[in-house]
Formats: sequence, structure tokens, C-alpha cells
Amino acid sequence: MPQLRTALLQSSGRLGDVAENLKVLEQAAERAAGAGAGLLISPEMFLTGYAIGEDVPRLAEASDGMSARAIGEIARRHGIAVLYGYPERDGEAVYNSAQLIGPDGASLANYRKTHLFGCFEQDSFVPGDVPVVQAELGGLTVGILICYDVEFPENVRAHALAGTDFLVVPTAQMHPFQFVAEQLVPVRAFESQMYVAYVNRTGPEGEFEFVGLSCLASPDGVTRTRAGRGEEIVFGEVDPELLAASRENNPYLRDRRPGLYASLV
Repeated sequence: MPQLRTALLQSSGRLGDVAENLKVLEQAAERAAGAGAGLLISPEMFLTGYAIGEDVPRLAEASDGMSARAIGEIARRHGIAVLYGYPERDGEAVYNSAQLIGPDGASLANYRKTHLFGCFEQDSFVPGDVPVVQAELGGLTVGILICYDVEFPENVRAHALAGTDFLVVPTAQMHPFQFVAEQLVPVRAFESQMYVAYVNRTGPEGEFEFVGLSCLASPDGVTRTRAGRGEEIVFGEVDPELLAASRENNPYLRDRRPGLYASLV
């Protein structure tokens, strides 16, 4: 099975400007596809910006809305899958969501963040209630979480038990919590035996200061690629052979004793 070359778009785009952010995504997709990537991942709430405050209801869109169709065209035009974060409207409810669009422009999966962080998110969004959302891409089972979700080991382990090979995590990870990107994400990849892509915003935005440090971690606990603090695209390979070998050698999932863990739920 071939490796899946993955592009991590570390960018905050332009706050509140959907049209401009679609342009940034188009340029990134063209560059990523030109570099041989099969998947482009953008950060949490990339479509609108994160610190949009009271504009959340105005900027929220349906999962099949105008921007979703535009991103479908971007994906199809460049022959690359695209994962983007956005505020999703469904009736009166608004979710902090991420959607995976396939290289043919069709939606493969839509995930709603289940663990909302801080007052802004808890006041602006409804938490999702489906913990494991997956799709097939390039022969891999791809799962989606968003930012704070990955900090709960139960979430990642649920993906491992459901067969996720590659967990994609668009994020808006801010100062002073950079240890999540630096230390926690590689540990999650190791303890649940999967690849994890953690793709962050960068720089000041409203009351927040995003720290960048996007990374791709592999199931052997190694950080395969790491961005700095500024706007950039970094690339990494998701290698099915390394994944299979790591799962063969690491006994964590085989040695679990679920009967002892009833108190956790």
C-alpha cells in the first residue's frame, strides 16, 4: 500500500473573511498537490477564523453550503482531499465542525467537536454527540477529532478500537498550552498506535495567541514533521508499512484488560 503524503497548512487566514480564506485554501491545495500530497489539512475554524465572537451565527454554514461546494471544487480541480474546519449550522444549532472532502469533490465525513473548550466555545456552539467519525482515504481509515478532543485519551482510544489508522486533528491551540503539540500528541500516537496530524493556527487573533507547532506524529512516538511558529505548509508521510510493524511490536492494544476499566464509565 502506498504512503499518503500529507500537507499540514499552518495558517490563520483572515479573520471573518470567508472569501479570502477560500483563496488561501485554493493556493495551499495547488501547492500541496504539486508536491505530491494526497491530503491537505487546515486548522480548526479555518473557513471563518476562530475568534469571530458574536459573528458565529452569521458566518455559520450548512455542511453542504456554498463554501462546502467551493471547497469541493478546489479538491476536484487539484485532485487532492481537503480537511477544513468551520462553524456548521444545522437548523438553529451551530457546531464547531470539520469536514473531509475527497479528491473527487464529494464529502467523505463531517465531524462535530464533542468537547468544547472555554467560555467562547461553550457559549457559541452545541457539542457534537458522535465520538468516532471515519472515512476511507488512500487505503487508510481516517478519523477526525478537533483540538481539545485529542486531550482526552478516551477519545483517541475509541478511534483506535474502531480501527482508525490516521487521526486528523485541526486545532486552535493557544499559549500557554504548547506542551500539547510538543509532548501530548506524540504520546497519543504511541499509546493508541496510529498516525496523528495536529494542524494549528498561528499568531494573535482577538484575545488569543496561537502557537503554531503543527505536527505529524507516527505510532512509534516519533514526530515526523514539525512546523515552527509562523505561517507555513509542512509535509509528512503516513506509511502503512510502518504502522503495521509498529502495531505488531507494540502490545498496548492487545494487552488491554477492559474488564478492569468499568469504573471509567
